[in-house]
Amino acid sequence: MASNYEYEEGPAASYERESGGESGYDPNIVADSVKSFVVHMYRHIREKNVYEIHQMCETSFQSISERLFKETPWPSVEAIAPYVDNDHVFCLLYREMWFRHLYARLSPTLKQRIDSYDNYCSLFQVVLHGVVNMQLPNQWLWDMVDEFVYQFQSFCQFRAKLKNKTEQEIALLRQHDKAWNVYGVLNFLQALVEKSCIIQILEQDKHGLEQFTATDGYDYSGGSNVLKVLGYFSMVGLLRVHCLLGDYHTALKWLQPIDITQQGVYTSVIGCHIATIYHYGFANLMLRRYLDSVREFNKILLYIFKTKQYHQKSPQYEQLLKKNEQMYALLALCLSLCPQPKLVDDSVSSQLRDKYGEKMMRMLRYDDEAFGIYDELFSYACPKFITPSPPSFEEPLVNYNQDAYRLQLKMFLYEVKQQQLLSGVRTFLKVYSSISLAKLANYMEVDEPTLRTILLTYKHKTHSVDSDGRIISNADIDFYINNDMIYVVESKPAKRYGDFFLRQIAKLEGVINDMDRVKLE
Repeated sequence: MASNYEYEEGPAASYERESGGESGYDPNIVADSVKSFVVHMYRHIREKNVYEIHQMCETSFQSISERLFKETPWPSVEAIAPYVDNDHVFCLLYREMWFRHLYARLSPTLKQRIDSYDNYCSLFQVVLHGVVNMQLPNQWLWDMVDEFVYQFQSFCQFRAKLKNKTEQEIALLRQHDKAWNVYGVLNFLQALVEKSCIIQILEQDKHGLEQFTATDGYDYSGGSNVLKVLGYFSMVGLLRVHCLLGDYHTALKWLQPIDITQQGVYTSVIGCHIATIYHYGFANLMLRRYLDSVREFNKILLYIFKTKQYHQKSPQYEQLLKKNEQMYALLALCLSLCPQPKLVDDSVSSQLRDKYGEKMMRMLRYDDEAFGIYDELFSYACPKFITPSPPSFEEPLVNYNQDAYRLQLKMFLYEVKQQQLLSGVRTFLKVYSSISLAKLANYMEVDEPTLRTILLTYKHKTHSVDSDGRIISNADIDFYINNDMIYVVESKPAKRYGDFFLRQIAKLEGVINDMDRVKLE
């Protein structure tokens, strides 16, 4: 491994600097609770005790961090290695958690960012080319992929802020130009997908020839789940990376093997479930497939609305709430560009009205204030786009970390401006079942050729190409023209009785329970 584990001087020096040299952090001191943690974790991993490993990652690691390492890193890997037989794979896993804690609670130095990449390279190389006989919890395997992509995004943002870089940092960036290289990141994720054969496994799973989904990816026959599940989560990682790069077609292509209309391994980890639907919905929004976005945002927001109280103690709870708010903003954008309120559940619709009802009314006006709201909601809810190419160190050093975001915002607002023409057409078509071209042109104060152009634009903007290459309609109101007459066809979505009956059943159960408590004289 490139960094050869020599990283403990970085954090020690860095945190002493931040706290005036009195932090007292010594990477070689291992407290008894840490010693006990690594010894037990090592034993549980060797015994493939998934439940205990999960408890230690989610509970013990967090509580020890809160108690002993709130503002400092954990002890160095060299310090704990003797307690785990200097096991190479365990040391890589420990470092993965070490860096994840560092990123979550402190500010990593450039050297630490590079060392973390080296550690991921070594860990993934072992999984891809070694013999890994482990069962690890899905939550931890998701965290690895999630953190790998997050640290890549963080590094690209960090590198793009050149203005305040020191000479040493510039020299280090030149020296380690392969660290967090976009091709390296994509290659690892793609290699995990291909080597795991996860696409073929999911295909066989559909036909009942595999039990991947039924077992949540775990191997109960004594094998390992690590490569298969990392391959599975890497497809979500690739969805996310390509969204950050602004390549939405490729992003959705990587997600195709996972059927997001059904429960699956991705729904077994709440963070993965939310990341999948957030990026899927955002990519479809940018490709004008508004109905797909609305349907999936509605489902996930309803799920969070019903279950968020069960995740309050999770380390991911704050992130869950933030993504929840961002998805409401994206849903507001979708419904403003493609009014389809009938697709949204009552509970979600009520929450949406409370959060964005007034803004959505103003967005329908398509004036400068409306464009300002579109800008505001997009900027709040979009992913942190990245420029993956390394900078030119020869030119005057400038910050370019906002360039990718500005480009995506510009493209989105350009689309919104094109929708401006359509709001007037939609208003008139809602009122009439049929109207002559001359009459509508008169109402809209344009000539007939211009009206035909507007109507063609309406047709174009309310249709999109789905993932199978078919042209689908997003319109709540459609029309056709025959002999200079416009005939309006209003789409009538199938009525959904399920929710109504479920609510009535719940009410009836409540009444029965109340009646059971009443003692008859």
